[in-house]
Amino acid sequence: MENFNEEEKKPKKNGRKIFKYLILIAVLLITYVGVFYLGNTLATKGVIIGSVPEDAINDLEDIQDTEKYSNLFNLRSMLFSMYDGEIDDEKLLEGAMKGMAEAIGDPYTVYMDKDEFTTFMESSQGSFYGIGAQLGVRDNNITIIAPVEGSPAEKAGLKAGDIILKVDDYEVTDLNTEAVVSRVRGEEGVPVTLTIMREGVDEPFEVEIVRAEIKTESVKGEILEDGIGYIQITTFSDEEVSDKFSEKLNELKQQGMKKLILDLRGNPGGYLNECVEIASNFIPEGEVVTYTIDKYNKKVISNSIGGDAIGVPLVVLVDGGSASASEVVTGALRDHEAATIIGTTTFGKGIVQQLKVLPNDMGGLKVTTSKYYTPNGENIHGTGIEPDIVVEIPQEVLEMDYDRSIDPQFQKALEVVREKN
Repeated sequence: MENFNEEEKKPKKNGRKIFKYLILIAVLLITYVGVFYLGNTLATKGVIIGSVPEDAINDLEDIQDTEKYSNLFNLRSMLFSMYDGEIDDEKLLEGAMKGMAEAIGDPYTVYMDKDEFTTFMESSQGSFYGIGAQLGVRDNNITIIAPVEGSPAEKAGLKAGDIILKVDDYEVTDLNTEAVVSRVRGEEGVPVTLTIMREGVDEPFEVEIVRAEIKTESVKGEILEDGIGYIQITTFSDEEVSDKFSEKLNELKQQGMKKLILDLRGNPGGYLNECVEIASNFIPEGEVVTYTIDKYNKKVISNSIGGDAIGVPLVVLVDGGSASASEVVTGALRDHEAATIIGTTTFGKGIVQQLKVLPNDMGGLKVTTSKYYTPNGENIHGTGIEPDIVVEIPQEVLEMDYDRSIDPQFQKALEVVREKN
């Protein structure tokens, strides 16, 4: 993002971060025991958390009628006794597990086999081989959330909102994002062909992209002009992104920064605790940054830990590629009136997934467990966050090489932050 779970907050500087939280997402993760995330990341040690709410225990007691599942074994027996061909029993098991998760009807609840799970987790390792595009589900389609800056996907012309119809000869017929990602990834230097449908284009078209090593730089920043700083956060899936943000913020302050433009465009999300810490820089300690509510009405609140930039005149840039953790930051800053939001409506991912590692090297389950809310109680799933000032980028500008001088969103942000006191 795509998942949350709350643990008592401990200051980073006092020791190793034990739990990571992800929103979104999306599509990027890391390897900590018991880790949860949104958007996309979790425990990789094979540990499955045992503690569950009392209401959940009651629900589990209500599904003890497992006799009907004997039909699965009956079907398996029929296949082995009657099918004229070789049968891979492990594939039968994986297929049954995939079918059970898919039958939930939620595109973010997915069983991943071993290979898919490995690919899923690689996204958090700082670099991987692929095309450099974050994928998500929008309007029941596997969609490009955002291409990574400077990636093969961006250079090939892929854009946020592009719908993937095929990966080579594989037709995308369901909403299993991880299955698509695993096919898009591959060996460095080997091309992959995507069949794309794009809004405003009458017919699908093919794009051949040569896979390469994808490295992500999560935080970039500079002084734009006297007293005005600019920081871009490309992902929240970097477990040190809040530290990097604080370092960049302090660096710019030492250079005389008095105002800031924070660019979250194309940021598909990441760890909850990282985005909470970044938002905390601008929100008084103890104030709500976000909260989640699960099926048992359990409410978990993430409060600001405070920071050194409270009251700094701030503009936040967002677009349709700003998802999950990016929307947590945007919603918190909006609700606390700490920033002016400029750009276009965000992606709209307001649900939380938890990743569970399965035993016996059987992959993992990513399952939607709750919804998250902005401080004012808004769940933005499916709707996104509308900016305070809407600025579209014309198609002809999108087709040109990027330059800030022709970026109307950036120019509007600069105009607005100049007028802030």
